[in-house]
Amino acid sequence: MQLWFARASEVSIREQLVTQVILGILSDDLAPGQRLPSTRELARRFRLHPNTVSAGYRQLEQERWVEFRHSSGVYVRDQKPEVSRLSALALDQLIAQLFRGARKLGAPLSTVRSRLRQWLELQPPDHFLLIEPDEELRRILAAEIQQAVTFPVQSCGPQECPRMPDGAIPVVLPNRAAAVRQLLPEGADVLTLQVRSVPTSLAVWLPAPSGTLIGIASGWPNFLKLARTILQAAGFHPDTLVFRDARKSNWQRGLRQTAAVVCDTITAPLLPVGCRAIPFPLLSETSITELRHYVEFIQTPLI
Repeated sequence: MQLWFARASEVSIREQLVTQVILGILSDDLAPGQRLPSTRELARRFRLHPNTVSAGYRQLEQERWVEFRHSSGVYVRDQKPEVSRLSALALDQLIAQLFRGARKLGAPLSTVRSRLRQWLELQPPDHFLLIEPDEELRRILAAEIQQAVTFPVQSCGPQECPRMPDGAIPVVLPNRAAAVRQLLPEGADVLTLQVRSVPTSLAVWLPAPSGTLIGIASGWPNFLKLARTILQAAGFHPDTLVFRDARKSNWQRGLRQTAAVVCDTITAPLLPVGCRAIPFPLLSETSITELRHYVEFIQTPLI
């Protein structure tokens, strides 16, 4: 994983480290069980104070992103929430058991096929249900999903989540998966979305242009916070970054004077005429592909 640190930034080095590691884990740049550089190695490589690195790692451990292994180092936790999927082999075994049971009952193959068709057509899912407590983040993610698929997209917070989401495919971010599964019936399928890799997305814009005025606009406060941390760590000077909270009045002020505006999917069409928008999608390409596969699978008729 690539790391950036800006010493002149108003964002502390510790926070820069913590933010980048968390984003790396969420976007799978850092895999479960992967060993992170030691405190001494990281301090030496980036000329950081060892206490700063140690404090960052302790914060990550307290927030359960990493774990310390005695005499071994710091590792990404193996318990990262993921969607539980049956392998193709396991599905084949279940189907084989079904047909063996049908033969024991003396049921003809045509009857088994007919009953299977009735079960599958009983109530196929007809929409995605995004479950996310942060309202602004929920709006952005729902808009990104809707742009990617033809299925309708509904959304709600955990408190409004129905116990039995009929006709819905629940979707969540990794850090919400465990809590959401507790709200749903045991064994309910939950699709876990992955966030986009920040280093990969930033690569085309680096090295940071000197003196170029860049706008950052969003109605999601964490988008602004993360953008400030990452862009400054990547070498953008704080004086060249113009931040605008799209929830506030007159938020578009001054954006026309910027060379480009980094923004979320919802904010992009709201920018002043003439602004060059650089929408930063939150969802990874892998998640977009997976959502489309779900829709394709459900809409493909049983033959």
